[in-house]
Amino acid sequence: MKHFGNAAILAFAFAFASCSLPKMKADLVLTNGDFYTLDSRLPEAESIAVSDGKIVGVGTNAEIALRFDGKITIDLQHAFVLPGLIDGHAHMAELGMSLTTLDLTDAKSPEGIASIVKLAAAKASSGDWIRGRGWNQELWPKKDFPTYKILDKAAPDNYVFLIRVDGHAVWVNKKVMDLAGITHTTKDPDGGKIVRDRNGNPTGVFLDAAIDLIASKIPPPTDSEIENAILLASDTCARYGLTEVQDAGIDAQTLNVYRKLAEEGKLRIRIYAMYNGNDTTLPDILKKGPVIGYKDFFTMRSVKVYMDGALGSRGAALVKAYSDDPGNYGLTEMGERDLENLTIASLSSGFQVCTHAIGDRANDIVLNAYEKALKVAKVDDPRLRIEHAQVLLKGDIHRFKKLGIIPSMQPTHCTSDMYWAEARLGPERIKYAYAWQSLLKDGNIIIGGSDFPVESPDPRLGIYAAVTRQDLNGIPQNFGDALRYFTLTPDAAVDSSDFDGGFFPKQKMTLDEAIKAFTSWPAYGAFQENQKGSISVGKYADFTIFEKDFRNIPAREIPFDSILGTIVGGKLVYVNPSVSNWRVL
Repeated sequence: MKHFGNAAILAFAFAFASCSLPKMKADLVLTNGDFYTLDSRLPEAESIAVSDGKIVGVGTNAEIALRFDGKITIDLQHAFVLPGLIDGHAHMAELGMSLTTLDLTDAKSPEGIASIVKLAAAKASSGDWIRGRGWNQELWPKKDFPTYKILDKAAPDNYVFLIRVDGHAVWVNKKVMDLAGITHTTKDPDGGKIVRDRNGNPTGVFLDAAIDLIASKIPPPTDSEIENAILLASDTCARYGLTEVQDAGIDAQTLNVYRKLAEEGKLRIRIYAMYNGNDTTLPDILKKGPVIGYKDFFTMRSVKVYMDGALGSRGAALVKAYSDDPGNYGLTEMGERDLENLTIASLSSGFQVCTHAIGDRANDIVLNAYEKALKVAKVDDPRLRIEHAQVLLKGDIHRFKKLGIIPSMQPTHCTSDMYWAEARLGPERIKYAYAWQSLLKDGNIIIGGSDFPVESPDPRLGIYAAVTRQDLNGIPQNFGDALRYFTLTPDAAVDSSDFDGGFFPKQKMTLDEAIKAFTSWPAYGAFQENQKGSISVGKYADFTIFEKDFRNIPAREIPFDSILGTIVGGKLVYVNPSVSNWRVL
């Protein structure tokens, strides 16, 4: 009661002092909401005022009503408002294009995929390309990679190109391999692998750098196709409450499309882009320097490179061989010295470096290269990132904070991979995979993301996965669930507590940490902590509005909490059609 009394006295004093002042004009006032600001100076608020796309007032309903006269005032009816949610690692054009190609995510067998392809071929002309994404052999009764033969029967007159769910493997038919000139004599490229049968013949599956042997034959997308894909992805992201996406790897063509969309005012959400470090135009990009805050909606000041592949396709680079594939250590796509030199050049030109590293060997190489580069470049605020940081050596966990390296991680990767991850890594290495709490306890922040279209762009799923380490069915609850649903190595010496209420539950995030992973921490990871990441005066008026307060509902309800609205720069870019109780005053 004493605290309430002090607050009442302060409010009365504020009201008394304000009553003689003229009201300021505001473009928008949001009132009667439950604002979780993530600003330590004022953690909770009821009302905010917006002008020129930025926050100009934060406080109680009474305070904002006294100070501001809103051109538009919306009564939120106690909706829960967070700083605009940010996806710290995703792929915009790929999401948009995946929405217009075959969706293979629910296929439970190669035969199921062949049926989908056959239907598409019946509608296509001879010689057309049939493209799809989302297949995952780990969901099939036999978990082996598929072969081209079943696709040949489904679409004998078409080129079939199907991307694995993680984007690190493709499956094609013989017609595509013939077009690309792939035979048993074709050598594996550095950093890639052509999957072969026992006689050495290509089976139709290509991993990591070997994908380029095939992808180079696909007709490239036009500017218009990329533009349409980005706009489609933007609409999808806004519907899921995202106000910014950090696009992990764009090329010169996509850069030009983004500039055009920003100039025309067509970007509905903000974009923080990473330029593809393998693109031949990188030297020109570094020479021109970063693009920061273009039309308030587009920034490109990062370079994205790949150190290894993915765990699901066994392309992630490991120190010891895969537990379920003896002799296979995964793939590295570049050397330590190459990354060191690229990092020095990028930092010297004002660019951050974001390196994809999933396996423990890959992460160790990146940390070594970054450490050496930082001694040479000596920039004041590098904010180097490792994208995924999925499997770590025990000793490398402490190097992140020591070197100031930011881990950028995707919580839903953990809950998607957990069914087979221990089989890949064995009972010891799995303890240092998806090690969120170990990194947080060292004082690191974690940039949260989804890696869409590998995973859903829905940030509710990422927050839920971070705080539960369970799937949407609540699995695992206990060791019995692990025995029933997970593929474990025969000698798995795991402790039953490792599955008691989640997959290695000691690594869970708190709800506050999970929310920061999708708001203030990715803002910091993009040098944008002064523009976004909290509901504070002077920052962009970017908000995500939910029906219920995450803090007052069971974690299992978070994925189903309705997204009522998405606001970017003070403008409603998405309103849930079900909303009928917001009153525009």
